[in-house]
Amino acid sequence: MQYFQTQAGNRLACSHCGPDQGAPVIFLHGGGQTRHAWQSSIAALGEAGWHAISVDLRGHGDSDWPGEYRVQHFAEDVCELALAQRSKPVLVGASLGGLSSLLANAGDHGEISKALVLVDIAPRLRADGVDRILGFMAAHREGFASLEEAAAAVAAYQPRRAQRSNPEGLKKNLRQHDDGRWYWHWDPVMLEAFQRGRAESDAHDEERFYRAAERLTQPVLLVRGSHSDVVDETITAEFRQRIPGSQVVDVSGAGHMVAGDRNDLFLNAVKDFLDHL
Repeated sequence: MQYFQTQAGNRLACSHCGPDQGAPVIFLHGGGQTRHAWQSSIAALGEAGWHAISVDLRGHGDSDWPGEYRVQHFAEDVCELALAQRSKPVLVGASLGGLSSLLANAGDHGEISKALVLVDIAPRLRADGVDRILGFMAAHREGFASLEEAAAAVAAYQPRRAQRSNPEGLKKNLRQHDDGRWYWHWDPVMLEAFQRGRAESDAHDEERFYRAAERLTQPVLLVRGSHSDVVDETITAEFRQRIPGSQVVDVSGAGHMVAGDRNDLFLNAVKDFLDHL
């Protein structure tokens, strides 16, 4: 793990795979996740010669938790990280990471990435799917008595995914506090920011996200889970219409957590896209 420090003094934890001279690809996770969500992805791209980087967004994992969580704040971090690379990176963003990447490309620096991969995220989203995500995040503020209890909660939330036989892997996303209970490793203040209405939170400004997307001239790929309750076929049709030239790939058997559900198919789609840049 290495740290990248922003101009505001916040540290972002990063994992790197692949040769330093390789073309950079930056993976940005969704809200409530950590950089470890991309562990298999960056390893595979690193072996293929890319310089793959996965990042803990602010308020997540081993990055600093500054208490400021407008999407614009995340976008500013992404912009700084992209501009610090040896060449324009490809940005791969899931959910919050994807929205942040859209805004980062629409800032004062212009397009800061070579290409953009949006993972089950679009400017417009199904409200019921978003509510389900926020509901899961809010349901366990009291933590878990054990890793097994946390694994059971994840299994109930993602019934299509095979349950882990060994819950030890969840330690990458949980931290044990002094009370002995396990808590998700993200700042609870962030959830409060996301739950605010449109007037107070920029996380719900669909037209702003579409204006940013419509300004893109770089290659854009939307990777959608075929069982997603966040991005449905109506939304992908609108995306294609409003973002001419964009590509859309449906990953069979995957929900909103595309890479976690079907990482093999997700990686195939991303590698094919990268190979044709």
